[in-house]
Amino acid sequence: MEIIYGTGNQAKIAYMKRALEGLPLHITGLAQAAAAKGVSLPRVEETGMTPLENARLKAECYFKIFGTPVFSCDSGLYLWNHETGKALPREEQPGVCVRGRGEARLSDEELLSHYIGLVRKYGQIRARYKNGVCLIWGEEIRGESMEEDLWGEDFLLTDIPHSRRVEGFPLDSISIDKKSKKYFYDMEENQQDDLVSQSGFRRFFRCFLKKYDLL
Repeated sequence: MEIIYGTGNQAKIAYMKRALEGLPLHITGLAQAAAAKGVSLPRVEETGMTPLENARLKAECYFKIFGTPVFSCDSGLYLWNHETGKALPREEQPGVCVRGRGEARLSDEELLSHYIGLVRKYGQIRARYKNGVCLIWGEEIRGESMEEDLWGEDFLLTDIPHSRRVEGFPLDSISIDKKSKKYFYDMEENQQDDLVSQSGFRRFFRCFLKKYDLL
């Protein structure tokens, strides 16, 4: 069954394909779906206050365009001082605005520079992504969640970047596994997927498909 993932981020599409491997779903990226239908895509202003609100805004917009099953995800990033355990000040918390809003959105390199600056200002930072997903299968069939099993594990941010970069995921180059103290990119291939709730997304989709007798 074909389903459109409402993102143009190729790294996110590849991750979700790994997460949902084994389910009867064929994931198509947003750009591929738009090209096949011959439509141009509007920019969805992510004005929500939570990851789920933003995921819903995007999914509803893309469902109106394509009229076929579509899902969107969104994340918020939350930060603490690793030594003291205290949350960073509110004005430093990215939340759903990891890259900023509107025209102020940061590029990969700008984003990396910003978070390196935070580490140098506050010391090593403990971080966690909270994720939301909205899936629309039809006019009356939808599912959404921001349950904790979709959230990522705690990890650390450092100010010394790894030499490897993946477009669309700049913060992975300064992300360190809290237990092993390894950079994400020095872990075994795709092992970091488990740190960003791969199993949670798989459970969400499996439960949705079973609920609506789609398996």
